[in-house]
Amino acid sequence: MTKNFKDHLFSLIKSLSKSEKRQFKLYVGRLGVNEDSKFLLLFNVIDKMTSYNELDILQKGFVTKQQLSNLKAHLYKQILISLRLNPSHQSIRIQIREQLDFATILYSKGLYKQSLKILDKAKQSALLNEEKNVAYEIIELEKVIESQYITRSGSNRAERLVAQSEAVSVENMLASQLSNLSLKLYEKFLKTGYVKNKTEHNELTKYFKTHLPKVEINVIGFREKLWYFKSHLWYSFLTQDFLSCYKYAKKWVELFYENPPMIQLHPVFFLRGNQYLMEALFYTQNDKKFLSAINKFQNTYNSNDFPKDDNIESLGFLYLYSNKFNLCFIKGDFKTAYAIIDDVINGISQFKNRLDQHHIMVLYYKIASVYFCVGDYKKCIHFLDKIISDKSLSMREDLMCFSRILNLVAHYEAALDYNLDSLIKSTYKFLIKMQDLYEVQKEMMRFLRSLPDMFPAQLKTEFNNLHKKLKVFEFHPYERRAFLYLDILSWLESKIKDVPVDQILRQKYLSSKKNI
Repeated sequence: MTKNFKDHLFSLIKSLSKSEKRQFKLYVGRLGVNEDSKFLLLFNVIDKMTSYNELDILQKGFVTKQQLSNLKAHLYKQILISLRLNPSHQSIRIQIREQLDFATILYSKGLYKQSLKILDKAKQSALLNEEKNVAYEIIELEKVIESQYITRSGSNRAERLVAQSEAVSVENMLASQLSNLSLKLYEKFLKTGYVKNKTEHNELTKYFKTHLPKVEINVIGFREKLWYFKSHLWYSFLTQDFLSCYKYAKKWVELFYENPPMIQLHPVFFLRGNQYLMEALFYTQNDKKFLSAINKFQNTYNSNDFPKDDNIESLGFLYLYSNKFNLCFIKGDFKTAYAIIDDVINGISQFKNRLDQHHIMVLYYKIASVYFCVGDYKKCIHFLDKIISDKSLSMREDLMCFSRILNLVAHYEAALDYNLDSLIKSTYKFLIKMQDLYEVQKEMMRFLRSLPDMFPAQLKTEFNNLHKKLKVFEFHPYERRAFLYLDILSWLESKIKDVPVDQILRQKYLSSKKNI
């Protein structure tokens, strides 16, 4: 009977802020509903719960099991209506649709001129704010009124409406084609990850070019440009062309800065664009541009006029701290990374109901990587176990794969040899189920499987041999991706030189600065 955070009504009520709960009760009061109303009683009962339990509700005696489903549906609807009336949720999109609703009501009452007046204002607002789907609906209603000769207007108005309808329809079709392509590429990324060989690269390129519509970039509007940049970004990510990723992520972010009102209207897209920009800079290891990008992002996000709500705050936390970790990894600065771990764990706890499980696991992997680099292998294993034991990550096999390999290395470093054999076997079973493993992964598994049979005197020689085998893949167009998840080369160098891995990474960063 217990459904922790699986019940939609429970999740909705728990997502409400204090002011939104107060607004709901005021809304209920305006309806003339008394305090004994069943749906208000249900709201109060669920609000006090820490986890959803249907039995607790039924034991209160105000609703039967047969009535509960309908009562929950009614309460859910009333909460949404209350939230829609809340000023904090009155976005431009909602306001335009509200005006369309008002115009429809006036039209049905025969007040045609009043309806057209509202429609004209709503249409201008929709076009100005790139809400072209609802703009098309508005124009279609205007055409309905015009087609009945109710306004007795001349033919020019009809021609203007037809021209507007055709233009907006073309723009909506282009936006739809680009958004469909972007979504399909993102789906490919979630299901199969990055391309692993030339054949996959050619197949993806053919798919991309076939489905990419012809675009005159200087002619199309904000919305179409955004989807155009997104599509190219996902293609670049899939093909591991991280310079191209940077190029299109930069165009995405600059598009918003060139159109400041759109940051207010689409803050989530603005946040995501910055996330992809910083991710591309992490992959290209460009610390100067990374620092500039994260500072500009923080300044914009922390400004008073940047819109904030529960979703925005959770994404802001996720992107900011994920990239703070990445900047530390670039610089080999694990003291700073170690210092923010508690803030990240507290943030995960605060936003866990709004962050998807995959992104939480990515943060856990970064935390585990920090602990590994500073030599705290038991804590590293603790956070890796959170990922490995999670059964919902089947679509991100790459994350699970490298978590298991890092887990093996951490057990070896922690001298937890008593279950190393069983861990090697379970990891090997997991990896053989994956298709098209990286050569880096295959070499790692061969090495780890042979570890229990090695004598201590052999280890340094074997570390050297493995390093030589893996070094050839460091700049391979498809294999290099493995080293971004797990810098196994630096770990091997630390074993060969008897130097902590964090020092190896820091020395590499400092050497790269000298060579510039």
